[in-house]
Amino acid sequence: MSHNTIAINQSMDKFDGHQQVWLFGYGSLIFKADFPFIERRSASIAGWARRFWQGSYDHRGTDTAPGRVATLAREAGAVCAGMAYLITPEVFAHLDHREKNGYLRLAIEIAFDGGGSDEGLVYVASEDNAAFLGAAPERDIARQIAAAAGPSGRNRDYLLDLADALRALGQADAHVFAIERHLAEFD
Repeated sequence: MSHNTIAINQSMDKFDGHQQVWLFGYGSLIFKADFPFIERRSASIAGWARRFWQGSYDHRGTDTAPGRVATLAREAGAVCAGMAYLITPEVFAHLDHREKNGYLRLAIEIAFDGGGSDEGLVYVASEDNAAFLGAAPERDIARQIAAAAGPSGRNRDYLLDLADALRALGQADAHVFAIERHLAEFD
């Protein structure tokens, strides 16, 4: 149930003419920067919460057994910690392919740890894409993650790598850590 967003993302012209653009990562982009970048800084975005509500049919699951990966949900008062990368526009071809299953680029204000902010981009899979699975009890999400694997590996590894990366940044995420605790029940 792929929802290919490459063409839509390529038509985004918000940052046309810019030599460099900040990209905010909140999921695997925190721990798997498989693209060239000029600079990397820990950062956050306000008004958004990380949620395992996006189905993964192309990386961490299959059409018959989808995994669950992170997306963002608007939430008043929330702050989502992650990593910001300063990139050149050429990098978007790779990122648009990597994030093709339902993720769209969105312009957003990024606050850098240690001070300062700048406008940049984030990839968000909203509830109107075909791969969106939506909210579920965290134990049910953990059960689905425990059973899923795809071309990019086991879904559980994605969740555990993200939890480890957040701890390395000194950040807590109740949703991620609750799913991680429940995941141990399905070993």
